[in-house]
Amino acid sequence: MKLIVSSSTLLKNIQKVSGVISTNTVLPILEDFLFDINGGNLSVSATDLETSISITFEVDATEDFKIAIPAKILMSILKELPEQPVTISFDENTFAVELTSDNGNYKLSGENGDDFPKIPIEEDVQELNVPAYVLSTGITKSIFAVSSDELRPAMNGVLIQINEDGLTFVATDAHKLVKFNRKDITSDVSGSFIIPKKALNQLKAVVPNNDTMVSLRYNKDNVFFNIGNVYLACRLIDQRFPDYNTVIPKENPNLLVISREDLLSSLRRTTIFSNKTTSQVVMKIVGNTLTVSAQDLDFSNEANEVLSCEYSGEDLEIGFNSKFLIEMLTTLAGQEIRMELSTPTRAGIVRPSDQDENEDLLMLVMPVMINK
Repeated sequence: MKLIVSSSTLLKNIQKVSGVISTNTVLPILEDFLFDINGGNLSVSATDLETSISITFEVDATEDFKIAIPAKILMSILKELPEQPVTISFDENTFAVELTSDNGNYKLSGENGDDFPKIPIEEDVQELNVPAYVLSTGITKSIFAVSSDELRPAMNGVLIQINEDGLTFVATDAHKLVKFNRKDITSDVSGSFIIPKKALNQLKAVVPNNDTMVSLRYNKDNVFFNIGNVYLACRLIDQRFPDYNTVIPKENPNLLVISREDLLSSLRRTTIFSNKTTSQVVMKIVGNTLTVSAQDLDFSNEANEVLSCEYSGEDLEIGFNSKFLIEMLTTLAGQEIRMELSTPTRAGIVRPSDQDENEDLLMLVMPVMINK
């Protein structure tokens, strides 16, 4: 049994599914790709039991078969081969694998493809079609705010809500929060689920930033995506997401409008002089002047910068973790951002000044106590 395929085509496709493969797993077969030949199409799959991803493409093969091939060694040899046809042969009794190229031949041990874990079956699913760029944007804007605290599993992923008001992505780690809503993607059937961060990273890598339609289907246990010739299934986080609406301040009388790049550059410079534990920066707003300052009393380090801005509201001095603000400003697009503030002890809201009429992006950052 054998198949013939371009070395670069095979490498390009298996790289798209390789991200879910775990090392040092208790099940050695999880370090393999599953090759499933059916009717001249090769489906390559990988899984970590939580997330499964497969990609299907044409090859030259006359017989149908399954075999599991060690992923690391296969990818390593393909990266070193120039573009050329390669022949992959299998022994259906011993599961030995031989790869033949113009340069030579390479042998490795495979495993029985029937022993490879099965991808979850779609049962009682709700379906939604989403433009790829909406999915890509929602993941990009929210994933940086996902928590890594294992004691709060509900916050280890992005909450996706769909109803008649639109499609919403929410992520928080209790220090920062992102809410991204697309008003033009609606559903008569309301639903919500939490997708783990690892699965979202895999999804982000294979979703194009264009108007290709992505089929999204979900039930109470899993979510399934079809993106062109890529199929991804992942187990959902079975936890209750925090009621995020209660932490978003409704009254924010102080409004700051400033160049995103100017503020981002200033924060990157001043944070060098901040305390390495707190990364605290202080923003003092008086009139149309913003002073950004940081200090580390232990080493007598200090930095102060003055920026021009547009501001309406009372004079205000408020402290933030600079790393959180830098993450937000890096993720945002556009020339200017709006910061909606109230008091030094209440969360600040950051938005882009100009948004698409169908989008509503809100980022929230908790303040830190200013060290006097």
